[in-house]
Order: sequence, then C-alpha cells, then structure tokens
Amino acid sequence: MMVPLALLVLAGLAAAVAPRVLTGSSWPDREPVIGLWVWQCVVAAVLLCCLLAMALSAAAAWEVVRTHVFAPAPSGVEAAYGLGSYRPWAGSLAVLLACGGAWTGAMLLREVHEARMRRRQRHAELRTRAPRLPGEEPAGGDPLVVLEGAKPDAWWLPGSAPQLVITTAALRRLKGRQLDAVLEHEQGHARARHDWLLHCSSALAVGFPRVPVFAAFRDQVHGLVEMAADDAASRRFGRLTIALALVELNEDSGVFGPCPTPLAQVPHRVHRLLAAAPRLPVSRRVRMTAAAALVPVVPLLVAFVPGLSALR
Repeated sequence: MMVPLALLVLAGLAAAVAPRVLTGSSWPDREPVIGLWVWQCVVAAVLLCCLLAMALSAAAAWEVVRTHVFAPAPSGVEAAYGLGSYRPWAGSLAVLLACGGAWTGAMLLREVHEARMRRRQRHAELRTRAPRLPGEEPAGGDPLVVLEGAKPDAWWLPGSAPQLVITTAALRRLKGRQLDAVLEHEQGHARARHDWLLHCSSALAVGFPRVPVFAAFRDQVHGLVEMAADDAASRRFGRLTIALALVELNEDSGVFGPCPTPLAQVPHRVHRLLAAAPRLPVSRRVRMTAAAALVPVVPLLVAFVPGLSALR
C-alpha cells in the first residue's frame, strides 16, 4: 500500500479506536497523569500521521518539495517510495492536508486569543473588586487574593504570575489545612501548565468536531487535570483534607443533588479521593508510560520503512 494512504488509514484507526479503549478503561482514575500522557501521545500520533502524509504527497506532486524532502537522503531512497504512482491524486491530498493543518493552527490561535481576552477581563474584574491601596506595589501580583463574597469559591488565574483567588466565604468554610490543600491543588495546575493542555484540546475539538479522538481528548482532559491536581494536593495534605475542601466549596452549588450540573465531576472526584484506590504498581506505570511514548513512533516507522529497506 502507498505510504501516504497507509498513514491516513493508521490515523483513522487511532482516531476511532483510541477513544473507545481509553474512555472505557478505569485505570486513568487511578493514574490521571499517565492518562494525560497517553492521550497526548495518541493525539500526537494522529497529527504526525497527517503531517507525514502531507509531506510525502506534496513531494510526489511538486518537484521543489521533493528536492527538499529527499535532499539529505542517500541515492536510491527516493525511488523506493515510487512517488510517480502518487501523482494523480497527490496534489489534491497534499492541499487538503495542508488546509487541515492551517485550520488547526488557526483554531489554536483563536483559542489562545480568547483565553487571553478572558484572562484580561477576569484580571480587570479582580482589580475592580480588590483595588490596590495607595502606596501598594502595582507589579508582581500576589499569589493569593482574597475577595469579599457570600459564595464560597476559589479559582486559579493562569498567567506569568498565576494567582489563587478565594472569597471570604470560602475562608470561613475551609478549616484547618483545607485552605493549604486548595492552594496546593491550584499550584499543581500552574506547575503542570494545564491551561495549555486545555487550550490545545479545545482547539482540536472545535476545529474538527467530527473526529472522535479530538472530542474525547477535550472531554477527558478536563476531568484528568482536576484529578491530577487533587493527587498533587493529597500527597502533601492527605486525601481526606482535599475531599473535605471540595465538599465545603461546592456544597451549596447543587453538584451533590439528584439533578446533573456542569460541575457533576465534583462528586466523582470526592468519591475517588475517599475510596482511596491503590495506585498501579510501579512496573506497570513504567511500562504504560514507555508504551505510550512509542505510539508516535509508529507513524515514523511506517513513513521510513521504504527508505530504510532501500539502504539494505
């Protein structure tokens, strides 16, 4: 089978099968960090398949591209790909895939732009609700900002100087080390740069809503980043502490009632923390991490097999 078609078939299989396998598994709840890593490797493999197929199709269609693609290759490698047989459809396929790549970049830029606009708006609202006092330093940004409010709430504002914003009602609710656990949870988001992961997953899902792997990637990432941050906090302050903090912050929001809400994942997170399922064995974690890292290597093997065969 011609290499570009083989790469597209591989991308289609990964995009269709991976969401069913990963969403039907229970282990990501026990190892959310590994779950995020696996999802990223699968999505990277799908995108890499499309990128390599585009490069080979463009090389078959246009001499100038072929010169650049095969310039560092030894003699005989270019002939092994049989690029002449691609020409009836190579140009159209290359243009189609290039358009898909440009659309992906445009969606990512739009997502980043909208996120920045939302962040600026929230910072402006924050300055309005908590203005700086005369003589107070305007630069740097405090890591913790307290707002007067009757609703217990806490949220993270990403940026060059991430901030945890918490209301006075939340301070009254959170007891003991629960405030420290909430702060550690949000710092876990900041350290792992979960905001960029959320932006990328949202851009792919919005740009290609009919591709199952991208929609599932976005849906799963939102839950996994929260569980990963819960685990980061529980390692320092214990599962019970962060679970009680989640209950105190969300008790009045209706998430624990019979009707589903947008925050319906909170009860699942609390139950997960209280159930205290054991982590996977270290050996299995290492194997899963290594196996996921090899997933993006598969498209490279498919793309380079003809050229490597020619070197024998």
